[in-house]
Amino acid sequence: YACYGDREMQLDLWRPKNASAPLPAIVCIHGGGWFKGDRRSMANLAQALAAQGFVTASISYRLSGEAKFPAAIQDCKAAVRFLRANAAKYGIDPKAIGATGLSAGGHLAALLATSAGVKELEGEGGHPDRSSAVQACVAMGAQSDLKSDRIRELSSKPDDPHYRTFLGASMDEIPQTFALASPRHHLDKTDPPLLFMTGELDDASTHANETRADLEKLGIRTGLVIIPQAPHGFLGQQRAFDIGVEACAKFFKEHLKTAG
Repeated sequence: YACYGDREMQLDLWRPKNASAPLPAIVCIHGGGWFKGDRRSMANLAQALAAQGFVTASISYRLSGEAKFPAAIQDCKAAVRFLRANAAKYGIDPKAIGATGLSAGGHLAALLATSAGVKELEGEGGHPDRSSAVQACVAMGAQSDLKSDRIRELSSKPDDPHYRTFLGASMDEIPQTFALASPRHHLDKTDPPLLFMTGELDDASTHANETRADLEKLGIRTGLVIIPQAPHGFLGQQRAFDIGVEACAKFFKEHLKTAG
């Protein structure tokens, strides 16, 4: 879906077999702390959502060991633009594209949803004439406020494997970069509906309380689904996976309506 020199960015795409009309699409973004992981870990979710009537794409993106922020979000935006540019080929309604992801992928999905039109995050991944905006998002196990006291403390530790590796330094050293990478920082009235989903056993920061309050003030549809007795990586447990898929499909069916 994008090339940087010899580096090819790839995605896997699923589509309901007998669909004739264009369908809404959902980009699925894997987790792994921005430094590890693989799009194949999103295959089960992508297939389950495709079975609900969506075209789905699980995408690879450049991990932080290969390229620092904003490379990962630039790849996500390039994938959305690619799907729009090839909407006729893949039977996609270009006006109805959503995003979801887990953990680091949930953060990237939320950032994708809130940062439409932010030039620094668009990148050079192709199809610059197409919009990278999405029309709905479900962020799972996601950090939505990278300027929080919790993340300031985590990033201050010399052995922090996540934020320092992803963004390049601690929050105290590069506060503007943390803001640019923070979904909450970009909120405005043009943002799409944004649902948060998390396991009951996950850290409370994934509840996005402040971000959801900001969204509500802007009049943007939001919410929180807490999956009982589920851990951070809840997609790996069948019961939690089923609950998550059902909630995801319901939200996307409501907010990714096609013209047809």
